[in-house]
Amino acid sequence: MFMSELTIQFGQLVRKYRKEKNMSQEQLALLCNIDRSYLGRIERGEVNPTLEKIYEIARALDIKSKDLLPNTI
Repeated sequence: MFMSELTIQFGQLVRKYRKEKNMSQEQLALLCNIDRSYLGRIERGEVNPTLEKIYEIARALDIKSKDLLPNTI
């Protein structure tokens, strides 16, 4: 399965902020109303989440959505 560098970097940022907040995948998934396995796939860069999910994840982590976007410029 092809994973783009952007989705991998996005997932790494989600994991970084989740761990900084001392949250489990289960806790974050519940706050975002998504399945824990789907959150794991996001963190591994296996799926490309919708813009709505990006905002929900950022809200649940109490960060700005732009903080989850890889700095590619």
